Amino acid sequence: MQTALIIAAEETHNPLIPPVYDIVWSAVAFVIIFIVMWRVVTPRITKMLDERTEAIEGGIKKAEAAQQQAAAALDEYNKQLADARAEASRIREQARADATAIGNEVREQATADAARITANAQAQIEAERQSALQSLRTEVGTLALDLASGVIGESLRDDAKATAVVDRFLADLESSKGAQTAAGTEH
Repeated sequence: MQTALIIAAEETHNPLIPPVYDIVWSAVAFVIIFIVMWRVVTPRITKMLDERTEAIEGGIKKAEAAQQQAAAALDEYNKQLADARAEASRIREQARADATAIGNEVREQATADAARITANAQAQIEAERQSALQSLRTEVGTLALDLASGVIGESLRDDAKATAVVDRFLADLESSKGAQTAAGTEH
């Protein structure tokens, strides 16, 4: 009985090794699937991968072009900024020069106005001085004639000679005063 069991066990098939017909049909299915994959699926996958590669490379090229445009725009911006700064500097210098010229012109105008005002004031002072001297001469002459009339007892007002004497006296008085002033400044 044991021998029969051993023989029966030997006749049973090993579960780890498949039968030959399974191997053949599996090989046929594998070849069919392989051919379908090689002929249909692989070209589609290859085409899709090529398209993705082109899209990525195109994106990279676009990014590089955009980067170059940005660099060019930055260079242009920096150039315009430098030009604007140079223009602003030129305008500031022109404004300074204009301010200096205007200041000098105002100073010259003020100096001319001051000189004109001073000259007018001196002329007015001289005119007033001459008027005061003339008035003083007349008053002193009148007082001197009145005093002399009082001393002499006669009226000297109508006498032209008396007026000439008073004028000569005042002229002598002025010349002696001028001589004293000149002598005083020498000491």
